[in-house]
Amino acid sequence: MAMIRPSSDLRNHYNEISEFCHRTGEPVYITKNGSGDLVVLSNADYERLSGPKAELYRLLDEGIESMKQGKGRPAEEVFAEIERKYGFDNI
Repeated sequence: MAMIRPSSDLRNHYNEISEFCHRTGEPVYITKNGSGDLVVLSNADYERLSGPKAELYRLLDEGIESMKQGKGRPAEEVFAEIERKYGFDNI
């Protein structure tokens, strides 16, 4: 379960927060003046979460550039191909 800590704990209890994040894989929510401010997460868990998003953005940029160059296909054609490939066209 995620943990909520005040911002002063970053300075005073850094090792404890770090150990919690690494051991549990859960984030620690840091508050400032009683309101949410930051989320602390282990580097490995951050990479696990952000890696797929970065790849998705790269692929979207690649697709947009391809469309600009006139290399795209109509969406209907692409979705029909996906439906055939995964058997959704029989539903």
